[in-house]
Amino acid sequence: MTEAPTTDRPRLLLLDGHSLAYRAFFALPVENFSTTTGQHTNAVYGFTSMLINVLRDEKPTHLAVAFDVSRQTFRLAEYAEYKAKRNKTPSEFGSQLPLIEEVLDALRIPFLKKDGFEADDIIATLVTQALADDMDVLILTGDRDSLQLVTEHSTVLYPMRGVSDLARMTPEAVETKYGVPPHRYPELAAIVGETSDNLPGVPGVGQGYAAKWINQFDGLDNVITHADQITGKKGEALREHLGDVMRNRHLNALVRDLELDLRPADLAVRPWDRQEVHTLFDGLEFRVLRDRLFETLVSEEDVDEGGFDLDGAALEPGAVAAWLGELGPERVGLHVKGAWGAGTGRVEGLAIATPSGRAAYVATDGLTPDDDTALAAWLADPARPKVLHDAKGPALALAAHGWTLAGVASDTALAAYLVRPDQRSYDLGDLTLRYLRRELRQEQESEQDALFDDGGEASATAMLHASAVLELADALDLAIEEHGGTRLLAEVELPLVSLLTTMEQTGIAVDTDHLEGL
Repeated sequence: MTEAPTTDRPRLLLLDGHSLAYRAFFALPVENFSTTTGQHTNAVYGFTSMLINVLRDEKPTHLAVAFDVSRQTFRLAEYAEYKAKRNKTPSEFGSQLPLIEEVLDALRIPFLKKDGFEADDIIATLVTQALADDMDVLILTGDRDSLQLVTEHSTVLYPMRGVSDLARMTPEAVETKYGVPPHRYPELAAIVGETSDNLPGVPGVGQGYAAKWINQFDGLDNVITHADQITGKKGEALREHLGDVMRNRHLNALVRDLELDLRPADLAVRPWDRQEVHTLFDGLEFRVLRDRLFETLVSEEDVDEGGFDLDGAALEPGAVAAWLGELGPERVGLHVKGAWGAGTGRVEGLAIATPSGRAAYVATDGLTPDDDTALAAWLADPARPKVLHDAKGPALALAAHGWTLAGVASDTALAAYLVRPDQRSYDLGDLTLRYLRRELRQEQESEQDALFDDGGEASATAMLHASAVLELADALDLAIEEHGGTRLLAEVELPLVSLLTTMEQTGIAVDTDHLEGL
């Protein structure tokens, strides 16, 4: 898509909801997009993806989506065969339209419908009003009827392939492609017909001849008036089908004066509801699309500038015992860097963050005996409360190293699950955005990072995670209390983590001789 021109005028973006959703449905294989419950989502995904892209690229100040209510419009009442040859809407598509509306609600994007009229008519009315209000207008639609709305200040964004490639149809682009200016496009369509609307045109007359006649006689009305001057078989066909041409022109004229509940000035872009989007996208299983959305648009709980402040350092060998000795009785954030699974694991380092904002990283290689003893005692002390994210894996890694983990005061993954068990992702980055409204990144480069070797970035990231876990635990404490899950977490879920860790570490005894005999 060509780059949007820069302007200080308000910019209204209008989307033809049905047209885009239908195009997305056929562009993305339905069998590849469904939730674990069996709900098809290809149209929702494609529509939302296109929406995010165009909002990112065009940066409108005002925004709305128009939908058809049904095929029962005034055009059908006047011509019973209008759109009669269109296939029946697939059930897999129809079930997704309410989901698209839910997406729009969560994003705080207004959508409009009008009984007896099409989305094109709603768009035409809003375009007419917006141009009168000195706004620039963008129309995202796959319906060529909207080309009649193109002016110096209104542009159609027409999908060329699937849901990603958009053509910018300016007055010059329309005339180059169709041979007539935008306001003459419906006159050309009246002559050649429109297959998708089941409007038959003049047999044997294509776009080239239709454009030639319209330009030669200065418009369709004059073409009809002077039809007897057009010679040959094409002229004869035109005269025989003048009724069809006039009917087509009447039906493809968009209504520009509907009574609508909203005017362009009412459509200013609003921040969206981050929590509602989390809930909806979790249900739709749109993890990647959600990440793109967060990177592109502003929510009403806009992420704070920057991320987390870090006042931390990687401890030198021999300094661990003294640093641990300075910790008070308050709980701290703990992040274990390593790998785990199948009842075992390995530890590369530990990051500890305190409520005062201090943090430290301890690499396991190079520990002195005193440091190792002090660290083992601190980890195993139930009176030294610790907060982790998804603690079972780190506990397995620590156990494989010979250390025991005790004093787990909270597990932020478990706490988040108890608050919202319907979510599919309890990723730490998602949760910090959701509950802390901050990105899981460092506010600025730590002065210590310049002193670190290649492990500096890893240690800083580990300390960042420990700090985020500690702050997140405080936020989740309040949320879980509101949901009545405080005792459940403390008396059931956290003890169960310890039990499952022991079970995985112990494993299951198998009589291999007996099995081999069998």
